[in-house]
Amino acid sequence: MVLMWILIIVAVIVIAALSVYAGMLLTRLRSQNNAMRAAEGKRLHYLHESIETIAKAMQQDQCPLSEGCIRIAVLLDNLPEAERAGFPERFPAIHAMYERIKHMPTHDARKDYPKKEIRKLDLEREGYEVEMADSIQTDITAVLVWVRAERAAQAR
Repeated sequence: MVLMWILIIVAVIVIAALSVYAGMLLTRLRSQNNAMRAAEGKRLHYLHESIETIAKAMQQDQCPLSEGCIRIAVLLDNLPEAERAGFPERFPAIHAMYERIKHMPTHDARKDYPKKEIRKLDLEREGYEVEMADSIQTDITAVLVWVRAERAAQAR
């Protein structure tokens, strides 16, 4: 009889200890989830802010259309909802420009090409900018409307 009471007391102590440990693990998990949500929120804010800044610079002719299209297309692709959002269909001119020029060297990679080849590529890129300027500007306006709505939804 005494042995049975001892076993019951030990079992209650073990269950209580395991319950406390489980509670500590749940608290830690909630904390980690909150930290991950906060980090994702910061990342989304940064991406949306960057897209908006580049789009405004493109509207004000402070950024070449081709460069802005590359940057915006890459930023849109980095958004969590990129695959199901259908950005290439929503902003076709931006993505069309990106597809046309993504093979062209940028930054330090340009140094590896002969100057004649770089001039040829620059003329090609500038021709695309002239050809697509109006449709890109239409997409930029749509991007700004979209990103402002996204930022407002994120603020809620």
